[in-house]
Amino acid sequence: MPPGNETSGGNGTSTTGGTGGANTGGAGGSGTTVGVGGAGGAGTTVGAGGSGTSGGGGSAGTGMGGGGGFDPGGGTPPPVPPTGGGGSTVGAGGSTGGSGGSVGVGGGAGAGGGAGTAGGGGAGGAGTGGSAGVGGSAGAGGTPQPGSMTAGVWDDNRNFDRFLRYRADFVAKQTPGLLPIADAEYTAARDAASLPLKPHDRLDISFVIDTTGSMIDELTYLQTEFLAISQRITNLYPYAEPHWSLILYRDVGDEYVVRAFDFDADPQAFQSRLAAQRAGGGGDFPEAPERALGDMLTFGWRQDASVARIAFWVADAPHHVQNAAALGSAILQSRATGIHIYPVASSGIDEFTELTMRTAAQLTGGRYLFLTNDSGIGNSHKEPTIPCYFVTRLDVAMLRMIDIELTGVYHEPAPAEVIRSGGNPQNGICTLSSGESAIVF
Repeated sequence: MPPGNETSGGNGTSTTGGTGGANTGGAGGSGTTVGVGGAGGAGTTVGAGGSGTSGGGGSAGTGMGGGGGFDPGGGTPPPVPPTGGGGSTVGAGGSTGGSGGSVGVGGGAGAGGGAGTAGGGGAGGAGTGGSAGVGGSAGAGGTPQPGSMTAGVWDDNRNFDRFLRYRADFVAKQTPGLLPIADAEYTAARDAASLPLKPHDRLDISFVIDTTGSMIDELTYLQTEFLAISQRITNLYPYAEPHWSLILYRDVGDEYVVRAFDFDADPQAFQSRLAAQRAGGGGDFPEAPERALGDMLTFGWRQDASVARIAFWVADAPHHVQNAAALGSAILQSRATGIHIYPVASSGIDEFTELTMRTAAQLTGGRYLFLTNDSGIGNSHKEPTIPCYFVTRLDVAMLRMIDIELTGVYHEPAPAEVIRSGGNPQNGICTLSSGESAIVF
């Protein structure tokens, strides 16, 4: 696309980016607190935000800026993304939306752009705008902004009969690579998950992340979002003493198969390790999650009953079929150790990967998180094979899972957190055309 006219804001403490021409929005000025990014024109990209402490699109306040960071003082996304041709929905603490309008004409959603030269809002056609007002989408060459990714959550233990039918379809087709796990294990996991939840005083969290080339958006998002999530946990649960561990994996033949960092109580140290990682490698679809989850078991998990043990497994690819037994063993050992696996299914997964990740959640007492297209970030995300769900920001979904683990109270997202719903849930239940019911949370 040929470039349009663009103007830029000047440097200073608080500046405003110029309005873009036909194709590209103007860049925001640089400074300690960057003003609003330039609004997009009638084209499909939004100009870069200025560099500085706060991202483009930030309003006055001390929050994460208009990229939609989950700041303790910030707000939550609106239930329905608002429409606007250049308005702003940034709160004093820096909540959602951004200067380019939540869904601006021809522009993207959320902040006018990230720090430095990264492109701002996601691509959007003239007249309809880009993604929903949940944060800045990444444009060409851009990076996901804080609070921008969106996700749904599903609990197969609360919909166990449906899960068994779903799995039975793969068994009937003799799908290669199915985890060799006996039916009795699934039933035992459902029975354990049906018991009343117990609160926990402390928290161990491991991030298990596929870092092959297709995972660049998800890895960048976590690098951007981690400290805000960590701070939110500290503010809400000052007693939790969270410990953090990190395990990155690719596949045999790549730069590395597994790169592991054991538990650390210092979130800044964890952030430094996470920030140093880059996505790359891959080349074929399957990767080596069995190696990563197996090595995760060797970490220094605190063993007393007061500790909630959680693993967020962020990935977009399955295991190699010949490694099914090793992956199944790692999942069952996680359950025996009291580690609840919360998969985060990323863009590009297929039906077999969904089954595998849902199986890991079901067997360990976790829940299946799946990214959605509402953010407008990255490649298309698979619609899960479930009848209904709520979509929130990903950070909100992850924090809700942590809250459930610590408080022992299983709850749905707050109405103000819901961006949209899949299906038609009413009071947490979907009534299906077959007459069956599905439990949404």
